Amino acid sequence: MLCIGLDPDPARMPRPLDGLDDAIERFCREIVDATADLVCAFKPQFAHFASQRAEPALERLCGYIRETYPDVTLVLDAKRGDIGSTAEHYAREAFGRYGAHAVTVNPYLGTDSVEPFFDHDGGVIALCRTSNPGGGDFQSLVADGEPVYIHVARRVADQWSQLGDCGLVVGATYPSELAEVRAVAPDLPLLVPGIGAQGGSPATAAEHGTDRHGRGLMVSSSRSVLYASSGADFAEAARAEAERLASAVRTSAG
Repeated sequence: MLCIGLDPDPARMPRPLDGLDDAIERFCREIVDATADLVCAFKPQFAHFASQRAEPALERLCGYIRETYPDVTLVLDAKRGDIGSTAEHYAREAFGRYGAHAVTVNPYLGTDSVEPFFDHDGGVIALCRTSNPGGGDFQSLVADGEPVYIHVARRVADQWSQLGDCGLVVGATYPSELAEVRAVAPDLPLLVPGIGAQGGSPATAAEHGTDRHGRGLMVSSSRSVLYASSGADFAEAARAEAERLASAVRTSAG
């Protein structure tokens, strides 16, 4: 149930790759190869590539994951949200250009903003209760007796799931909210960020977020795995950290 986020940061490249023209792609491929047998998903973060004009590297990386590790879910973390033809183009980008199985979306614009993604046989993972401290500014506001994040969870579980494959993003940094979301969305997969650098616990995520079968989670960690070492052993160190996290999730899930 481990998901590794691929968030390449040029300021944190391992020393052997620092300054190389293909550093981003080589770095991510070596992380993928070192950890693929430990994970259920890889989650490349679109902005980390786009800000470095590395969309072609992201395209090649996604193709490599799909071809080399076809049983691993590929989630494009892009947090898309728009309407009409724009949403259609976002869907083409995620599922056509990058070959993602699922894409993260912002649910604020409503059902019509996600319908184009289902038309492409792709899945959507809607932001629900995010891991950042400011997430509660709006997500925790109470409307009709319930916080907004519960309204999102219920809408995705009861209605969007009838349109296609769906999931929810709920941060490990808020375990009580994670349990609330699981209660109203018992069958949806939950993408759970906030493990490691943000302080979330894989054990707590498993305890509060697994479904009735003891599954249903993509516990996501990025920085603590990617940057476990800045030396030539960065891939081996990433694997060791991924093994530790995966073991913690399995043990807590029973």
